[in-house]
Amino acid sequence: MQVAIVKYNAGNIYSVVNALRRMGIEPQLTDDAELLKKADRVLFPGQGHAGEAMDYLRARKLDLLIRDLKQPVFGICVGQQLLCKHSEEGDTDCIGIFDAEVKRFQPQRHEDKVPCMGWNQLYDTRSPLMKGIEGGYVYFVHSYYVPLCKETIATADYILPYSASMHKDNFYTCQFHPEKSGKVGEKILKNFLEL
Repeated sequence: MQVAIVKYNAGNIYSVVNALRRMGIEPQLTDDAELLKKADRVLFPGQGHAGEAMDYLRARKLDLLIRDLKQPVFGICVGQQLLCKHSEEGDTDCIGIFDAEVKRFQPQRHEDKVPCMGWNQLYDTRSPLMKGIEGGYVYFVHSYYVPLCKETIATADYILPYSASMHKDNFYTCQFHPEKSGKVGEKILKNFLEL
């Protein structure tokens, strides 16, 4: 199986590479359109600023390429947010697979810290991506979130309930970092590869 990881202006890509290597997969880290189109699975991870990431993707027409991919695509962290319509971060128009607005967490109490960092539990899980995951704990680092919507396939709570994972057509996402989420995260990556 050929697994490609979209190479773009966003950090944290190498932890995904290492997670896949631990599973016996040697992924291709690339921004080459032909290699991305030919891959059996495409991962779109990242952390960083939505506006800068979209500038990089647009300059290389990777935003259009990602939108047109037909194989299973997995957006992780900022990757999930960039697959939405718009982000409050930098007032950024994104790729638009999901008709959702990415919002910034607004602290309600003194103990509400932004960014949200640490382990949190998933609930209301559905879709083959989340098979065997209900109630599992995964690792989050984020200041922005996607509100609950019809494409939500896992929910987490921090200040309010939000989309921890989403699915539409061949696009799957998670706001958390499966590559940093131990056995639960490895199971989610395995579920994605087996879709």
